[in-house]
This record gives sequence, structure tokens and C-alpha cells, in this order.
Amino acid sequence: MTREDFEAYIAAFNANDFDGFSKYYADDVDFNLGDRKHIKGRQGIVDFYRGVKEHIHEELTILDLLVAPDGFCMHNRTVFTTIKDWPDFEMWPTKKGDVRKIESIILYRTDGDRFTSIKSARFKEL
Repeated sequence: MTREDFEAYIAAFNANDFDGFSKYYADDVDFNLGDRKHIKGRQGIVDFYRGVKEHIHEELTILDLLVAPDGFCMHNRTVFTTIKDWPDFEMWPTKKGDVRKIESIILYRTDGDRFTSIKSARFKEL
């Protein structure tokens, strides 16, 4: 997987292109949002984000990206804009119009072609 592949993955994620971003996941990918959420498998991640993106527009911006033979490490900014009230969202209760900005550091491991492990840690709230 190349830097260009990774950038295409982020672009597909930002565009809510579920087929486009999920093609980069191994079937048994392990996705960990720290103590907030743990998901096993490509379909589990897609199902989670379908629910999220019905309520929240999420835009990731790559601030720094390290590329290695077996993965990537990204420092990113994410802007979450709530488009539909979601008072019982498991991450945080949110209302239409709310905007939350964070920076995260995310470690991606690959099998060469697809992500096998994703570990995300919130770096700071903006």
C-alpha cells in the first residue's frame, strides 16, 4: 500500500464512500478507538460508520503521515459536525449544529494491501 493509496482511503472516508474506504480493510481488521470503541471486521466498521455518518459529518485532514513497509502512522485533525441530533450517541451526546475538533494519532498496520489493525488515540481537543 502506497501513500497515494492511503490518501485515496482518507478521501473516500471523507466523501462517505463506504465501498471506497472499506476496500482498504482486511476482512478481519481489528479497529480500536482506545477505551471508546473496539470493532472486529470490515463489515463491523462499515456498520458503525453508516450510523455515525447519518448523524455526523466527519472530515479528516492529514497533518503528518509516516509510511513504513508494514503500515502508516498518521497525525490528523478531525472536525465532527452534527447534522442530526443524537442524544444517545455512545461516544458523546450531540445536537444538530454542534462542532467538535480533535487531533489524533492513528497507527495502521497492513498485510501489504489492506489494513489489518487500526489503533487510534486522541491527541488533543481543539
